[in-house]
Amino acid sequence: MPRHVRKGDTVIVTSGSHKGKVGEIMRMITKTGHVVVKGINLRTKHLKPTRLAPQGGIITKEAPIHISNVSPVVDGRPTRVRFQTRDDGSKVRVAVRGGKVLGTVRGKREKSKA
Repeated sequence: MPRHVRKGDTVIVTSGSHKGKVGEIMRMITKTGHVVVKGINLRTKHLKPTRLAPQGGIITKEAPIHISNVSPVVDGRPTRVRFQTRDDGSKVRVAVRGGKVLGTVRGKREKSKA
């Protein structure tokens, strides 16, 4: 099933405690259907002292958000996504709001010359 967002997209959180915040997708976890958005859903983790990090410490990092709770941003507002197949065979993501092309899903397949 095609995903409505990809790594590098600017998205807005549509539900949850971080609703309305905007950030860029850093990582996609396709197995669980989650995304990690830069600067959103920050969690604090306490590290025990180890041989590699003798001080230990406290770090803050982004936690995953379910993909259904984010939407791409077009002109500062969230939008749904349509998938269109062009005449040359390429498939693109198109924003429902405004019709802006968000990116190519896959290119035209070329036949090998044998």
